[in-house]
Amino acid sequence: MNNSLESIALCFSGGKDSALALHEIRRAGTYVVGELLTTVTVPYDRVTMHGVRRTLARRQADAIGIPLVEVAIPPSSSNDVYEREMGRAFARLQAEGVRRVAFGDIFLEDLRVYREAQLAAQGLECLFPIWRRDTAALARRFVADGFRAVVACVNPAVLDVSFAGRPFDEAFLADLPAEVDPCGEHGEFHTFVFDGPIFRHPVPVSTGKIVERERFVFCDLVADTDASRYAE
Repeated sequence: MNNSLESIALCFSGGKDSALALHEIRRAGTYVVGELLTTVTVPYDRVTMHGVRRTLARRQADAIGIPLVEVAIPPSSSNDVYEREMGRAFARLQAEGVRRVAFGDIFLEDLRVYREAQLAAQGLECLFPIWRRDTAALARRFVADGFRAVVACVNPAVLDVSFAGRPFDEAFLADLPAEVDPCGEHGEFHTFVFDGPIFRHPVPVSTGKIVERERFVFCDLVADTDASRYAE
């Protein structure tokens, strides 16, 4: 690690866009990510929206080698509560001398404007390492670069429930309906990344039950005790 580089934080869901953003930051060599920031819904102990177990998120961060800082929010949190808790996290970063926070957003202009306003209120700047990249090309590059991920959540209003629990690979991309963004940028699906060039070692994980909750379908991912099958 180059200690002369400015340390930043990365809002990190554990999915492919976050992983790609971290990969791009490291490849560019302009900043070093000193902290991964994620929201966790309590008392479920799950990563918000993705539904991934908190224990797996922690193992993922350990495998990447960057500290994970969790922001706890209640179930069905209002936007006011979310903004309050994230505002506290951003204020803490600013007080610690961090000046920039990166996000894995790709093309949603309203979301970018929202984030920039939220961080500006805390004296912070936003970075968007994969902004305006072609999502089909990004998805293919994710697979080609050796990342491995599993689909943790799907929105059944736009994507069949059979996609939950599938590997995010070329076959998955080939089977996606034409109207679904290859990176799920509109929230069509979410992933959990367990291996790839940003990892020091894989995160052993297996697919469990498929469950429906609050209009979304989740594949319950569990820690895999057979780590040998992840060895090169």
